[in-house]
Amino acid sequence: MCGEPNCRHAAHEKAAPAVRGRNWSGPFRKTPGRLAGMALIRAYQLTLSSFIGNSCRHLPTCSEYGYEAIARHGFWAGGWMTLFRVARCGPGGTHGFDPVPERLEPRLVWYAPWRFWRPRPKIG
Repeated sequence: MCGEPNCRHAAHEKAAPAVRGRNWSGPFRKTPGRLAGMALIRAYQLTLSSFIGNSCRHLPTCSEYGYEAIARHGFWAGGWMTLFRVARCGPGGTHGFDPVPERLEPRLVWYAPWRFWRPRPKIG
């Protein structure tokens, strides 16, 4: 490394701090609701999932989707997203690639959980 005072090497530049907020996509806060929701889904994955079998029509599977949705968006929003995803997975439902959105749309608010319903996965 150089010892110049005006050095512009990448290692010397400081990264801009991440802006935290509702749609922050960095490491997720470990709130009690998130931890409880993630623990419930993980318990399901380790116990009941093997009895039910591999019957999910989406990628990622519904339990993986739920785990990530709760970790990323919290227990309330992630829980509603998971519930509606499981409802879409039933007979006559959708199939295909349906990832967890990185950011929530502004219309998705805590007091209107029915807005989390998305009848078809967005591809592309």
